[in-house]
Amino acid sequence: MTAAREPVTAYVALGANLGDARATVRQALRDLAWLPDTRLLAQSSLWRSAPVDAAGPDFVNAVAALSTRLTAPALLAALRQLEDAAGRRRPYPHAPRTLDLDLLRYGDGRIDSPRLTLPHPRMAARAFVLRPLAEIAPHLVSADALLAVAEQAIRRLPLDDS
Repeated sequence: MTAAREPVTAYVALGANLGDARATVRQALRDLAWLPDTRLLAQSSLWRSAPVDAAGPDFVNAVAALSTRLTAPALLAALRQLEDAAGRRRPYPHAPRTLDLDLLRYGDGRIDSPRLTLPHPRMAARAFVLRPLAEIAPHLVSADALLAVAEQAIRRLPLDDS
């Protein structure tokens, strides 16, 4: 994997809607902390949301902040490896998934390539991204942005498994 010289703060959205989605997202948060040249800075609560542009049951979502020396493409590759290890399959676009990891932001960087667009192009339209992101990085989410997604069904999950 390729490492950047100075650590960069990156934000990753996590979601799952197959199997034990809550346990999968919790494990993925632990796995993010073990990526090479990466440290977990913060993690949001777990949230339940209805699928948006996807099929299947409700999702369990979270957002994590990472300090990483990995380049954005290397971090994206590491996220794909974690998805694959969790049994992620891509039989068709927007299929239900055991784990979905989206790189939302990589410092102040802007990337527009066939493999990666940063900041994530659809994050501003998704309550399941903005609400957990606002929880750990309120400076990145405006009140207007939250108001724009207020009609989307999402709720914070309790800390226990009830």
